[in-house]
Amino acid sequence: MAGESDAGVVEAQAGVNGYELIHAKSPVFYDLYDRKSELKFQTHYCPGCGHGIVHKLIAEALHDLGLQDKTIFVSPVGCSVFAYYYLDLGNVQAAHGRAPACATGLKRACPDKMVIAYQGDGDLAAIGTAEIVHAANRGENITCFFINNAIYGMTGGQMAPTTLVGQKSTTSPFGRRPSNEGFPLHVCELLATLQAPAYIERVALSDNKNIMRARRAVRKALELQRDGAGFSLVEILSPCPTIWNLDPVEARRWVAEKMIPEFPLNVFRDRKPEVAVANIPQRAVADVLEIAQTQESRTVGRHFHPFENLSFKIAGFGGQGVLLLGQLLTEMGMREGLDVSWLPSYGPEMRSGSAHCYVCLSKKRIGAPLVSHPDVLVAMNEPSLRKFAPEVPSEGLIFYNRNSLPTDIPQPQAPVVCVPASEIADGLGSAKAANVVMLGALLEATECLASATALSVLEDKVKKINLLEIDRRALEAGRRFIDQHAHDEAVTQPDGFAY
Repeated sequence: MAGESDAGVVEAQAGVNGYELIHAKSPVFYDLYDRKSELKFQTHYCPGCGHGIVHKLIAEALHDLGLQDKTIFVSPVGCSVFAYYYLDLGNVQAAHGRAPACATGLKRACPDKMVIAYQGDGDLAAIGTAEIVHAANRGENITCFFINNAIYGMTGGQMAPTTLVGQKSTTSPFGRRPSNEGFPLHVCELLATLQAPAYIERVALSDNKNIMRARRAVRKALELQRDGAGFSLVEILSPCPTIWNLDPVEARRWVAEKMIPEFPLNVFRDRKPEVAVANIPQRAVADVLEIAQTQESRTVGRHFHPFENLSFKIAGFGGQGVLLLGQLLTEMGMREGLDVSWLPSYGPEMRSGSAHCYVCLSKKRIGAPLVSHPDVLVAMNEPSLRKFAPEVPSEGLIFYNRNSLPTDIPQPQAPVVCVPASEIADGLGSAKAANVVMLGALLEATECLASATALSVLEDKVKKINLLEIDRRALEAGRRFIDQHAHDEAVTQPDGFAY
C-alpha cells in the first residue's frame, strides 16, 4: 500500500496510453492519509507486514460488492489501531479485545449495516477471548478478521496465545514451553465446536496462491453477512518481519514453514446454522392480538398514551420487587411490539440494600439503556424519592409508596401520585405484592400499556396459584386506587401537590 498512486490518475493514464488497468488503489481507501503530515501517501505498517495486504483485500471486496457506504469497521488496540486513517468507512475504535462486543452492539442497533471486527492474536485470543467466543456462540451476524502473527507486535514482542512451541519472545526468552506457558491456542478449531457460526476458515499470506485464497475467503465472509447467514470468522496467518527479526521474504517463508504446520489451512465451518425459533404459546399470540385491538379503541389517558419513547426509573430497597417490577414492564413492552431495555443497579445485599433499575419503552430503536431524566419515577421508599425526584422533568410523573409526601421534602417539579402500595398489599395478604399494586396504579394513571398485557405476563411468570391470585388482586387494587382516588381532584397531597 505504501506509495501507491492515486487510482484516478492511473485510470486516466490507462485511457490515454491504451493499456489495460489491472491493479489500482481501491476507492475504499482515503486519497491521503492524514495521520502524519509528512507521510500522507503511506501507512504506518512495517515493510512486509500483513496488515496492508489484508486491508487491501477487505477494501477490494467491499468496493466490488457495493458495500462501502454501509460498512462499520471496528478496530481495537494493536498494530491496526490506526486503520481509521486509511479506510473510508464508518470507523469505531474499541477497547482492547472488545471489538466483537462493540460489533454486536453496532449490528443490533443498525441491522442493515455491514459490521466488521478486525483483531490481532494478542487482542482476540488473549484479553478478547470471552468476547469472540460468546459472539460466535450467539451467532451474531458480524464478520471477524483475525490476524494471527503469533506474537504481540505493537507492544514489543511478548508471547501471545498463538506463539508457537519453542518460539522465543520477550516474555519467553527460552522459547515457549508447553509445561510452563501451555500450548498455542487454535481459535478456528475452538470456535468450530460451537453450533451457531456459519463460516470459519483459516488462510495465510505466505505466497501469491494463498493470498488469492485469502481474497476469496474475505469476500465470502462479507457476502455471508450481507445475506444474513450469521457469524463468520477468517483467521489470516500473517508475517511480522520486524518483531520476528526477519526480512519480508524470510517472514513469508516462516509463515509457510512454521505457522501453517501448527495452524493448518482449512474451512472449519461452511453452513448456515439451524437456529430454532422460540415457540410462542398460541394463547400468548391471541393475547397480543386482543391487546392491540383493545389499544386501538382505548381513550387517551392523562399522560403517556400514546407515546414514542417512555423511560422509567424504579427505585427502593432490595426485597421490594424493584427489579422485578422493571422486568414486568419490559416484558409487557415486548408483548406490545415495542423496543425495550432493562438495566439494573444494585449492591451486594440481598435484602435492605438500595436498588434501582432503568426501563425504556420505545417505538424506535433505543440508543442507550441508561436514563438520566426519567419520564416516570417509581419510588418505593423515602430515600429513593429524595434522591431521584429532582431528576424527573415537569412533564413527568412520580409514584411514591406512601399515603402522603414527607412534610420536609423539597418540592418536586413533577406531579406526585402517592399510592400506599405496601399497605394495600398487606391487606391482600402478602407484602410481596406491593410492586404489583404499584404496577396496576402506574398502568391506570399513565395508560402507557394495557392491563390485559400485565395480567398475561403475570400468568406466565408466577407459577404458584396462590401467589398468582394475590397478584391478580394486587394489580386490580392498584388500578382501582387510581380510579377512585388519584383521578379525584379532591385528593390533594401535602404542600398542594395534586394529581
